[in-house]
Amino acid sequence: MIIELHHTTSSAIGKKLVQVREEGGAVALGRVLTLVVVTDAHDNEDAIRAANEASSEHPMRVIVVHTNPEGETRLNAEIRVGRDAGAGEVVVLHAYGDTAIDPETLVQGLLLPDAPVVAWWPHYHGGAPVQSPIGQIAQVRIVDTHDVEDGVEALTELAEGWNVGDSNLAWTRLTHWRAQLAAVLDQPPYEPIERAIVTGVEGSSGALLMASWLRVYLNVPVEVVSTEADEHPHAHNIHSVQLVRASGTIELERVGPGTARLRQPGQPVQLIPLASRDNTDVLAEELRSLAPDEVYATVLLDGIPLLCNEMATTAVESDPGIEEETL
Repeated sequence: MIIELHHTTSSAIGKKLVQVREEGGAVALGRVLTLVVVTDAHDNEDAIRAANEASSEHPMRVIVVHTNPEGETRLNAEIRVGRDAGAGEVVVLHAYGDTAIDPETLVQGLLLPDAPVVAWWPHYHGGAPVQSPIGQIAQVRIVDTHDVEDGVEALTELAEGWNVGDSNLAWTRLTHWRAQLAAVLDQPPYEPIERAIVTGVEGSSGALLMASWLRVYLNVPVEVVSTEADEHPHAHNIHSVQLVRASGTIELERVGPGTARLRQPGQPVQLIPLASRDNTDVLAEELRSLAPDEVYATVLLDGIPLLCNEMATTAVESDPGIEEETL
């Protein structure tokens, strides 16, 4: 059920939510958090669909905020319950004109009492999440750099503005990759890794985060190789990871939407499941634990600057003209 409210206020929306619950149109018990989604109007439905599906694991109130400083000052809203809201309830706010200037005020009266507030930006457009109006009231701030064109720029900005509680779904998408690589290194022979190679789509933040993780925790040189997106249609952001040891190279390579090929010296080639993860999957994982991700923080704050500096140095050494152009 979708209830539309035009030229309304946050107070009127709150009263309508109470009325809907009293009439039995929504389940009020058991909601564990408020998820505030900050997105463009044309992205609303994709974000709502992901949040609704994730709510089956984490019952919550979802508040979707779309602000447009242009046009007549007004606030329109939709209240979605039942089959249109998963295991919670959804409030979609469309704020225009002066109403759009202070989104924090719009959502304050709609937050669940005594429940964590999680902010989610399905598309990262730059800046420090904690410095945004919605970010300032959230204990957890989730961005997604999966689709950014310049991963170095995006991750550098996030590192400069990082605060406890920041997270990134581009990092969450690497969980299965990291688990598989860690499992391989737990098997003999226990030789040290000498260097690593990460191949991914040009500008991919996921490839950079993977390389940064390897650089920090293996403490070895890591090369990032860029490819065009159409060269590996199933690769998304990462095509392969190679770990070079004295006895040979371990390679984990995506060969299909849910399949990867594992090559190890002296062993048969293996095809293993490696699912391509959608927004619902990674959002649900992030919501399972609202504790700070210390590994992500280390990768972002220590690994990304180190990796980018080494990449820049390597580029200058291979083409001294780059330094002259920069100067």
